[in-house]
This record gives sequence, structure tokens and C-alpha cells, in this order.
Amino acid sequence: MLVLLDLFSAGIGAGIIALGAGIGIGKIGAAAMEAISRQPEMSGKIQTAMIIACALIEGVALFGVLICLLIATK
Repeated sequence: MLVLLDLFSAGIGAGIIALGAGIGIGKIGAAAMEAISRQPEMSGKIQTAMIIACALIEGVALFGVLICLLIATK
């Protein structure tokens, strides 16, 4: 019973992490597109900052999913 609960909680945790990362990246993309439409001459700097922020969010999400996998396979 405890193993099943561990698997369930790890799956829910991984889903929440993926959902949070998707929402965060979506908000970054929307804000970047709005910023580029307001100041097209700054598009290079805005895209660079957007890509760095997305990479950091993906890194945290990958770390979280890895922790969930470790919990599920202990």
C-alpha cells in the first residue's frame, strides 16, 4: 500500500511540476512577444533573456521530475 502511495504521489508531483513549467514558459513567451511588439529594435536582447529564462525553468522542472522518479523507484 505504501509503495502504491509513493508511486501515486511521485506521479502527481511530476505532473504538477510539468504544469508549472508550462505555465511559466507560456507567460514568459507572452510577455516577450508583447515587449517585442512594443519595441521591435530590442528584439535580440528580449529573445536572449527569454531563452535564458526558459532554460532555467526547464532545468528546475527537469530536476523536480528527476526527484519524483527517485522517490518512485526507491
